Parts: sequence; structure tokens; C-alpha cells
Amino acid sequence: MEIKVIIEKSADSYGAYAENVWGIYGAGDTAEECKQSILDAIETIKTFDDHEIPEALKGEYKIIYKFDIESLLNYYKGIFTNAAFERLTGINQKQLQHYSSGLKTPRESTKIKIEKSLHQLGEELTAIEL
Repeated sequence: MEIKVIIEKSADSYGAYAENVWGIYGAGDTAEECKQSILDAIETIKTFDDHEIPEALKGEYKIIYKFDIESLLNYYKGIFTNAAFERLTGINQKQLQHYSSGLKTPRESTKIKIEKSLHQLGEELTAIEL
């Protein structure tokens, strides 16, 4: 089963919750801390009595993280520069900076363009053999 976790940036921290499984919440000063908080919450829930554990956590599951654009760009800032994101997505660096600072919010079509570009990169990377 897929567990969809939404990660969002607030004014001073990050928050997360599972969209499709009750009781899974997390927070942190960074998106990375927030993701770890979610994993810790899942491990805590797994220690509950069997009847209190959501069915999704009783078998195999995969966590899917859904970021808002500001959080995504800031989370991967240490890996991708704005120049790299521009090359990957075709969106100019100034516009990307506006998105990462929260100054502007991208249209839905731009969000899809960024997501597709990242997924394509992921597919290319998993096809590499050394």
C-alpha cells in the first residue's frame, strides 16, 4: 500500500501528515527533520495494540512524499542549484528563486512540469550501471 505524506512549510517550520492513513503526523525545523519525524511516528504506531494499528501499516507499504514547491526546492537546494533545476525543467532561475522563497506560487501546469522533470531524471538515474 502507498502511504501519501504531505509535507508543507509554515512560517517557521515544516509539518507533515499522512493523507490516507489516520494518526501519522510529523514536524521539524527542516523538511529532512519532518520526514524523520514521520518515520518515528510510524514506528511508534506500530508498537500499539494490534487493533489500534491502521491496516496500511500491518503489511508492506511504500511512503510517497508530496511536497509543496517551496519545500521541494529548499529540500533539494544542497543537491540541485537553481541552474540545475533550470536545465532540468526549462524554468528560469529567477522564477525558481521566487518559488523557493515563497514569493510566488507556480501554476498547476508548472508544478506538473517540475514533477515530470524530476521523475524523468529518476528514471534515467535508475537505468545507469557502473
